[in-house]
Amino acid sequence: MSCWETILDYGLRSQGLGERLLPQRDFTLCQQFTLIGSGMIWNIYFGVVALCTGFFLATAVAVGKASRNVVIRKASGWFIFLFRGSPLFIQFFFAYFLFLSLKGLSPFFDPFTSAWLGALVVLFLNTAAYSGEIFYGALQSIPKGDLEAADAYGLSGWARFRRITWPTMLRLAWPAYTNEAIFLFHATTLVFFSGFPAIQQRGDALYYARYFADKTFNPFIPYPILAGYFILLTLVIISIFGLVNGRLNRHLPQNVRAKLRFKPQVIR
Repeated sequence: MSCWETILDYGLRSQGLGERLLPQRDFTLCQQFTLIGSGMIWNIYFGVVALCTGFFLATAVAVGKASRNVVIRKASGWFIFLFRGSPLFIQFFFAYFLFLSLKGLSPFFDPFTSAWLGALVVLFLNTAAYSGEIFYGALQSIPKGDLEAADAYGLSGWARFRRITWPTMLRLAWPAYTNEAIFLFHATTLVFFSGFPAIQQRGDALYYARYFADKTFNPFIPYPILAGYFILLTLVIISIFGLVNGRLNRHLPQNVRAKLRFKPQVIR
């Protein structure tokens, strides 16, 4: 079988398309690259949807934590504490067994026991909590001069939030939010190892990497391939977020604009 035929057979296998059976022996590099790359579709799906939806909840949580209303402020603070204080791996387990219990009460919860929705809900809430704390810190760091200028122009309420508070908050929070986006995509590898089953072996990239490592007893080929895919994905995220960062800082002089820099952490 040529590499092109392998790509046609296994390129979309994680989505249930193409060859149904996984290769059992004589594994080639092309098979490993193709299947692990196929699994990356799930990682990208979880990361993109959770990040896009969690962004709006994070904004609401940050505003809620800064609210003068005690009930809203406490509820937002406890939401952040709950999801930041417990391991994501444990959150997946609790969510799966919760959805499994609710499934017996109503058929409405049937889709939540599948990874595509149930695990997505956990990632959505988790990233909203972390991002909400980042946005709250940025919200507290908005220069008073900006708010005083808004008052001088007669801006108040929603108009001040939309034109002054929210854009400034994003500009201040964006470098830290970029790191949260990267960590979120890396965290998607936990989905199929934390309770949510991979139906018909339709797993993510780590699922297929572990399959090859177990079959060949050689983890030094599939796992570096997996790492390579995530490095490429990280570079794409940094590039996209860098463009947004430039857009947010377009009003500043070129020499004082905050730039996103790739700084690998050797020790965390």
